[in-house]
Amino acid sequence: MTAPLTPSQPPHGRPPHDTWQQTAQPSGAVLSPADEEAGPGMKTEVRQAVVIMFAVAVCGILLGLLWLWLAPRVPLVADDKAVYLKDTEGEQAIGVDGSFALLALAFGAVTGAVVFLLRKRGGIPLVLGLTAGGLLGAVLAWRLGVFLGPETNVAAHAKAVGEGVAFDAPLELKAKGALLAWPVAALLVHLGLTGLFGPRDPEPYPLPYGDPAPYGGGAPYGDAAPYGEPGRADGRSDSAGA
Repeated sequence: MTAPLTPSQPPHGRPPHDTWQQTAQPSGAVLSPADEEAGPGMKTEVRQAVVIMFAVAVCGILLGLLWLWLAPRVPLVADDKAVYLKDTEGEQAIGVDGSFALLALAFGAVTGAVVFLLRKRGGIPLVLGLTAGGLLGAVLAWRLGVFLGPETNVAAHAKAVGEGVAFDAPLELKAKGALLAWPVAALLVHLGLTGLFGPRDPEPYPLPYGDPAPYGGGAPYGDAAPYGEPGRADGRSDSAGA
């Protein structure tokens, strides 16, 4: 009759304390030391997001100056009764909105890429700061362009230049949706770069013995039935049965 295996003699010569049992996480995977590195705290991320928001918003000054320089002018002319468009079939007004939208898209793409290069880890506060900064920058550019552009008081300007003399209309942004071009472009570029080139979660280390199931997934004692002879699960020997 085969002697039973004692607890002090684990099967297959395994040590009493398997390494995988000590290092495995509850999910069954062992994490590398890099996984355990803690990222910046929430307060740090919020501070960085606020800094990025103001830095991006300040870039709106440059956008406003470029818009003032590149936007087409809308010519007006006045008589003794009213002020009229000099070229009624001109598309200068559409060009004003289009130039702002194109410049805002370019600024959004550049700021989104720069923020990604500076902070590849990303995070929700960072994305929110980038988006809010883009919107604030677009509003700042719009108001700055109007402020530095031609005279906004059309009647006074027409009286000052005289009847029949052409003058530039105030710089206006009729399509207010163009203000969203900057934040939307920045958000899409940043998310796209993060998805393509952002840091990936490292693969978990494999278990020391390769197979998470104890004893290789087979019977705990091989072909031998516990407390009996091989091939018998009732604990009796063939001689006893005979």
